[in-house]
Parts: sequence; C-alpha cells; structure tokens
Amino acid sequence: MAQKYYFVSDLHMGGDGQLQHCDYAAEFIAFLKQLERETPDTELLIIGDTFGFWELTMVRGTEKLAHIIKAHQAIFDQLKATGARIKVTMMVGNHDYDLACNPAYRNELRAYNVDLDTSLVLVRSLGGKKIWIEHGQQHDQFNAFPDYGNLHALPVGYFITETFVGGASRYADFGRGDWLKDIRSVGTMQIPDWFLSNYFYREMGTVLRWLLLPFLLLSSVTLVAIVGELLRVLGIFDYNILFHNPLMTRLGIIDNVLQVVIAINSVFLILFGAPLLLLLHDLKRTLRRFHVLTSQWMMPALDSEACYLDAAAAVFKDDARVAVFVFGHTHAAFLKELTPDGRVVLNTGTWLKLLQRVPVRFGLLPAIYYPSYRLNYFCIEEARGGLAINYVGIPKQPGQELTWLQRLLTLGKRPRQQAPIPPRTVLNFQDRPGEALVPQEADASSP
Repeated sequence: MAQKYYFVSDLHMGGDGQLQHCDYAAEFIAFLKQLERETPDTELLIIGDTFGFWELTMVRGTEKLAHIIKAHQAIFDQLKATGARIKVTMMVGNHDYDLACNPAYRNELRAYNVDLDTSLVLVRSLGGKKIWIEHGQQHDQFNAFPDYGNLHALPVGYFITETFVGGASRYADFGRGDWLKDIRSVGTMQIPDWFLSNYFYREMGTVLRWLLLPFLLLSSVTLVAIVGELLRVLGIFDYNILFHNPLMTRLGIIDNVLQVVIAINSVFLILFGAPLLLLLHDLKRTLRRFHVLTSQWMMPALDSEACYLDAAAAVFKDDARVAVFVFGHTHAAFLKELTPDGRVVLNTGTWLKLLQRVPVRFGLLPAIYYPSYRLNYFCIEEARGGLAINYVGIPKQPGQELTWLQRLLTLGKRPRQQAPIPPRTVLNFQDRPGEALVPQEADASSP
C-alpha cells in the first residue's frame, strides 16, 4: 500500500484536428520527471478523462489510443519511465469511456507502465483513514452511463460532444483564427454565449462590426434617453440633460451624430425590443411549465458542483473512515471542508486552457472570454495526527489571444479570481471536531 498519493485529472489528450495539440506537454512531462524522484511507495492516480475519445471521430475502435499515443509520444515515454519507479493508475472518465469497454486497452497501457482500473470508484487507505476517488461523471445527468461497460449505452453528453466539440475542431481551420478548438475550455451552458462572442469579435465582417459598434455601445445611454423623453411627454421632467448641457454644446457635430445614433437606437428598441421582451417572457413561462427552466428562471445548472458535494456528503455519512472525497470532471479545482469533523472534498481541476467570461464595460456588446491556465496537482500523505493535503499550482501564461478591440472594451477588467487553495492543509482528526481543517503555509515537507 502506497504512503503518498498524487492526483491529476482531465488531461483530455486527443481529438480531431487541432484538438490533438497539447498546450501543457512540457509542464506535464516535468511533473512526471519530478515523480521519478519519489520513493516506490508512491502512487500517481490519473482520475479520468485522460483521453478525448469522444472528440476523436476520424479514427474508430481501439485504433484511437494508438493514434493519440503517437501524437503525444513524449508524454507516454515519460509515463513509462515514471511508471517504472512508482505506481501509475489510470481511471476511466466519460470522454475516454471506451477504456471501460475493451480489455485490449489495458495491455496497451501496460506497455507504458500504466495500470488501467475501470472501477467507477477506487478507495485508498492512509493513516487509518480512507480516500474515496472517482471521476464524477456518474453524478452528472448528461454524462452518467445507463449501462456502464456497454460501449453502445451512451449518455446524451456523448452526442453533444461528438457533434459540437469534434465538429468544431474539424472546422477550426476555416475561421479567422483557431478559436473553435477551445470549445472544451468553456462551461456547457456558456457555449452559445461564447459562440456569439467569437462571431462578433472575430468572424463578423469588419464593416458590419464597425457599423453596429456605436449603436451597441450607446444602447445604455439610449435607454436613459427613452426614459427622459417619456418623462418629458408626461410633463414630469422637461429638460434633456443628455444633450442640453454646456459639454454637448461644445461638441458641435459630434453632438448631432450622437443624437442621430441614439434616435435610431430608440426606434429599434421601442419597435423591436419591447415585443422581444414579451416574447422572451412568454417563452420562459412555457419552458418552466415543461420543467426546462427552474422557478428562478434559470437553465438547469449543468456546471454546478452541488450534485458532487451531495454525493460526497452521502459517502461521508455511510463510512466514517472516509476522510477525503476526490473527483474531477468539472474542470474547477477546489478544496472544501464539508463536515464538522473536518472531512474534505477536493476537485482535481484540469490541465486544459480555461476561458472565463468577462462582461464589457459599456453597452450591449457580447461578453469577452479571457484565457488562463490552472495547471495543478494534489498530493495526500500522512501527517502527525491525520493527513496532509498538498496543493501545487504550476505557472503557465496564455499567449496574447484577444483582439485589440476586446482588450479595449474590457480595459481594467479581468476575470474573477478563482478561489485560492492552501498549499498545505492538515486534517488533524485528533483535534476537536470543529478545528480539524488546518490550512498551513507551504513548508519543507510539501512536495
């Protein structure tokens, strides 16, 4: 039994076209080389979605794995070297579900010193406690398998991924830039908004974009102007401060242009905006009746972490020895205390690029998606009185992917900071129940 466990997940190697490219190859190889220095009683667990089989539609059957290995040979050569020193275990995720359906994959991976375990759940013991490990797709209504192990019993998520994600990569070369290949980097519910953003800022004709830009930028001002005009008609307020002020008087022709733009905007908003709002309201009411929308008028929270936290709570309730619940799948790395006695849930995140939505500063322009990385790994080992969870983030900066217009419209705005994860957290089960989770600064014992 190992005395130290490392965890990563959601590498998503492979896919059609440009999805085959791996942004993090150098960082992951360096991480694997680091593990070669560990003692043999160490285990690395890759807990699912190592491969993008669902996104690889141009290759069929068991040839998928050989195709991916060939494209990422340097990573697999290093896996072989690391696996000769420590144990490397690979679990099955939804995107590489084929691994659970054909025994031939086990032998192919063994050639690189990787042990494939097709169990939905693994349990490891350490310091008298248990670590519960799973990929997490079984709690996701769109990606749970109705008949696990049956290659043809596929969830809805498979057909969505094959159609949109695989298809996006195949057609990425036809766009103005290769933005389509990053479709795996946005949340499921954000994909339509992300498409709209990239259409406007990248694919729309330049002349059309610049014609629309002033109208969209001044949409908020237009709403104020409409309200002001309504107040004037009703005799409540008879002074249009937007235009009849010393500043606007000095602007001369610019003042006239602004008034024309706002006047045109007002016509469109009154003629089309109001009917569209009524139509949207009626559509939402109908969808809620069919239980497609919740009572809060929101789409189902497909990217929510609630179902995974509920699953962890159930595991903790059933087995008091389980101290840590580990999962991946959602690409959102975190570490959270879930019970009064200090038992925790951790998500291993992803090594893919992340795209985070940032609203523009003015008007009704589409939001902008900022690229970032959160390469990381967790390590769990024994500590005095309990367990220690070490978290290590690996720095990586994306290239300059935003256009100058996108940068200008979000000047001074950046994505919301992701919740920090302590570099070392000690679960001391000898302390009082309410004081079990003890974040610490990184020290010499951290990996």
